[in-house]
Amino acid sequence: AGSPLHTHDLLTFLTMAPGKKNKKNVDSINTKLNLVMKSGKAELGYKTTLKSLRSQKSKLVLISSNTPPLRKSEIEYYAMLAKVDVVHYTGSNIELGTACGKYFRVGCVSVTDAGDSDIVKSRE
Repeated sequence: AGSPLHTHDLLTFLTMAPGKKNKKNVDSINTKLNLVMKSGKAELGYKTTLKSLRSQKSKLVLISSNTPPLRKSEIEYYAMLAKVDVVHYTGSNIELGTACGKYFRVGCVSVTDAGDSDIVKSRE
């Protein structure tokens, strides 16, 4: 009876441990994304992300955590063909939209021109 409790404690520890670092990482992505929205160019949404990947204009793709698995894998496949990095954004599509400075939900973002931000270079 002792081992299941121990496993549960270990799982709780593992899921709770990276919380502090993760928050800082999300903040840095948010600030970089905000800078891209101000100084660079980004395509918001699924259709325009696929268009930018097909036309080789995309430099980085961000996908929200609650994007449906089929859609996520399709974007990842296109990104792999276009040799573009994919960032799995830890927040939902609501939080990704807010990070882009929009008042609507955004499932995925394709960065076409980073502007003053180092969001593309920091991934390499």
